[in-house]
Amino acid sequence: MSVHMHMRAVAESEIRDDHSWLAAFMREAWEKQPAEYAAGIAVSIDKVWGAVNDLYAAADALDADAAKPWELPIYGGRPVAHSTDADPSNPPLGILEPPGVAQAAGFLTSVSFDELWNVASAELVWPGRDEAQVRQEFLDCHLRLQGFYARAAAAGHAVIRAVWA
Repeated sequence: MSVHMHMRAVAESEIRDDHSWLAAFMREAWEKQPAEYAAGIAVSIDKVWGAVNDLYAAADALDADAAKPWELPIYGGRPVAHSTDADPSNPPLGILEPPGVAQAAGFLTSVSFDELWNVASAELVWPGRDEAQVRQEFLDCHLRLQGFYARAAAAGHAVIRAVWA
């Protein structure tokens, strides 16, 4: 089974705070993903978004006194509640408003991937996997998120997240 966290940047003024509308919006965005990825307005993480969050949580070990902007790129923002008549098959959704997007972009730009990896790699390299390959997969994901959030922040956009199975 393939599971993805799909993120889409969008002007906050275009968002309806309604689960059914957002689910339809994100479903359409998912169907257009190659074009949206190319435009830099969408990004997805296959299955391992929790592990990516764990990588970013290593920032606590690097600076325990700092605020926790590392929480923003993956799980930041607020969940969008299902209405009582919502289709139960609709995905879990979340919205990160523009100030949070800017904070996430700042974190992703300023944090050292190598330092995060040095702290977190023991927990992220699964038995039987080549560490260099796993490191490259996390670095690729980090660079995609870094670019995505930088573009969204520069445009003053919010980020909508959906989890698809």
